[in-house]
Amino acid sequence: MESMKRIVVTVGHKAKPEHFALARDMAEKLRVPFVERGNTSLDAIREKFDVPCVMVVKERLVVDTPDGELYFHPGMAHLRLKNLRRGEGDHLLHALGVIEGMRILDCTLGMGADAIVESFGAGGTGEVIALEKNPVVAALIAHGMKTDEGEHPTTVAAMRRVRVVCADYLDFLRGQPDNSFDAVYFDPMFRHPFTESAGIHPLRFLADPRPVSVEAIHEARRVASRRVVLKESSKSGEFARLGFTEFEGGKYSNVRYGVMRVENAAVF
Repeated sequence: MESMKRIVVTVGHKAKPEHFALARDMAEKLRVPFVERGNTSLDAIREKFDVPCVMVVKERLVVDTPDGELYFHPGMAHLRLKNLRRGEGDHLLHALGVIEGMRILDCTLGMGADAIVESFGAGGTGEVIALEKNPVVAALIAHGMKTDEGEHPTTVAAMRRVRVVCADYLDFLRGQPDNSFDAVYFDPMFRHPFTESAGIHPLRFLADPRPVSVEAIHEARRVASRRVVLKESSKSGEFARLGFTEFEGGKYSNVRYGVMRVENAAVF
């Protein structure tokens, strides 16, 4: 894959033996070089290996990109789960119709916050499979999901239950049986983003920029037994292009969840 030619793995200045072990493991998993850093700067490593990105193993796993550092953090999932524990709702869970035991396919892992919330909603008897096309992002977020301690036991449990799969979502959908998931979710990178937090810029550098295709929605409708949901800008033309006519979201929010109920789904 082209993205694999654009990164090397190294360790931080104060690397411990376990950092070296993880760095070598990541390099082997991604099939990219592991570089003994020593006192070499990241800029010098980039220049020597002609790569824009360097994965650095230190106290946490970081991908240093031209647009800043990318690292796993549950982010807004913390606040959303705190609200859910208080008995408040969540627009995504409502759009997906999440209940205990549901099987959810999240086609666009990104930083993982939505997948964590979905996992919390589906509970211990449910399942969330989250797809990420970029192997670097998939490895980074999967590692974070397995190791981050979170701020609450239920957050940690939800993270641990998410299964990250490195795959192109259209290819993955094509290979799934009919009605094999209860709900399928898409959150593509917005073509015209709002003002973003600094943490989103490096993700955008690595993310798949393609819009969701009509074929992907068609496959999602076949695979989902209940709903297909698309997150987009509230004024986006993507909803109309892809056939979404029902919406969920905050009245004054800049984003909306388009909801497509599968016709043969049982009422719930």
